[in-house]
Amino acid sequence: MVFLAGSVLSIVFLAPTIRDVTAQIPLGSSVPSMTIGSVYAVTYATMGMTFSALGSVGVATMWSLIACYRSPGPRTGPLNVVRYLRALTRQGRRLVADARPEERSVQSDHQPAD
Repeated sequence: MVFLAGSVLSIVFLAPTIRDVTAQIPLGSSVPSMTIGSVYAVTYATMGMTFSALGSVGVATMWSLIACYRSPGPRTGPLNVVRYLRALTRQGRRLVADARPEERSVQSDHQPAD
């Protein structure tokens, strides 16, 4: 019941953000929060904590709505989450590419001399 109460409070505190059409919550905040709420819901459900699981589903739903309809940018809807995941994948690939010094040294060895 304590976890359910915490979830209900989160839902109450997130509701004004859903109603505020001028709110702009970055996808970098809302998508991870939505994911954590979903993971908590599954975890609670597998432990037999039904009320806690339902509360976490509510929190995940609120964050999903925020991600879809209150993120900065010209588009709204579930594709915002896909857009965020694609951007995150691109950033991850760049980080991996920048962290590989052997590829940079091989590329610099094949550049023409001045």
